Amino acid sequence: MTQAPARPRAARRQHDREIVTLAVPAFGALVAEPLFVMADSAIIGHLGTAQLAGLGVASALLMTAVSVFVFLAYATTAAVARRVGAGDLPAAIRQGMDGIWLALLLGAVVVAVVLPTSPALVELFGASETAAPYATTYLRISALGIPAMLVVLAATGVLRGLQDTRTPLYVAVGGFVANGILNAVLVYGAGLGIAGSAWGTVIAQSAMAVVYLVVVVRGARRHGASLRPEAAGIRASAQAGAPLLVRTLSLRAILMIATAVAARLGDTDIAAHQIILSLWSLLAFALDAIAIAGQAIIGRYLGAGDAQGARAVCRRMVEWGIAVGVVLGVLVVLTRPVFLPLFTSDSAVKDAALPALVIVALTQPISGIVFVLDGVLMGAGDGPYLAWAMLLTLAVFTPVALLVPVLGGGLTALWVAMTLMMTVRMLTLWLRSRSGRWLVTGATR
Repeated sequence: MTQAPARPRAARRQHDREIVTLAVPAFGALVAEPLFVMADSAIIGHLGTAQLAGLGVASALLMTAVSVFVFLAYATTAAVARRVGAGDLPAAIRQGMDGIWLALLLGAVVVAVVLPTSPALVELFGASETAAPYATTYLRISALGIPAMLVVLAATGVLRGLQDTRTPLYVAVGGFVANGILNAVLVYGAGLGIAGSAWGTVIAQSAMAVVYLVVVVRGARRHGASLRPEAAGIRASAQAGAPLLVRTLSLRAILMIATAVAARLGDTDIAAHQIILSLWSLLAFALDAIAIAGQAIIGRYLGAGDAQGARAVCRRMVEWGIAVGVVLGVLVVLTRPVFLPLFTSDSAVKDAALPALVIVALTQPISGIVFVLDGVLMGAGDGPYLAWAMLLTLAVFTPVALLVPVLGGGLTALWVAMTLMMTVRMLTLWLRSRSGRWLVTGATR
């Protein structure tokens, strides 16, 4: 029996080690992030229904305001990783500092907008008269922490680009623990109610930002990188992030359209949709961890001028994405009798959710390919293509999704449309990866 050459096997093992080393801590950090909201909800929930409802509205607004700027992490990771691959650590850290300065500027703008408009925003989201005051209080206080949240995004991108996903994990876990303690002390010990929860989150996020800044500043001083803001560098960071902002907004629009369509299908279907969407988002964390590894590794290979190595590791990560997708799909099918009762005891909701859950399970390998190739192209700095590809996906998905209630389709039909959306994404990303046009080498793209 002929054995495969040792060199390809050794290369695959090296790729596997790199992927695991970066992806596992990244997964832990990703899971820690939504725990902030869960901890706040658990503590505020005991104050009353109105307070919990107010927290729900304010948290949704806050997370929307922050999530659209996730490009601060993605673009910074790719730019820093390229310079690491080129062997220029001072330039890598300098690039990271530009991203952090951009985060501070954007954070200041968002705070200036959110503070005076908080009551109007809460009303726009349909908060009840009893919940609105609590939502406004939480939103106004938490908005003060937005600059810190954006700095955390950018600094996380710096460390990922430096091939370090362990530090973000430690910071995320520490922030979660601090947030829980502060919330309990300020809400109940100090008697501040929902305002105490908001202040606890602001303090925890600010502490996380300080820790990140200390780590980055130490690295800058060690390698002689300047810490001063430079207009050209900040402008370059913004230009690199703009296409990724378009991509993110397009994806958010798809999810909002899906939720709006589900709401038109009736209370049972929207309830089932929220359960399935929660599961879909949870599964995304595992796949996104591989994508984050892809951003860091691909950027480093291209920065080092190794296009062949970048293509090889891309191929290996796609294999990982498919394998993890299969495993996740099997787990969803096996745990469905336990999963659905966790969210509802309504048999009608369970019946509506089950076919959609099966669709989610079957399409996890597709999701694996999508997440991995998305991360690969981000790591290559191929933002403009990602923006156009997502706009195309939005254009295909929107009319199909809107036709679901018109044609009398239910939740299963809507999730078939979601599968179409992911398939279009997979095709656009696969065609780009096969073309090789993303394989642009050098310290900058």
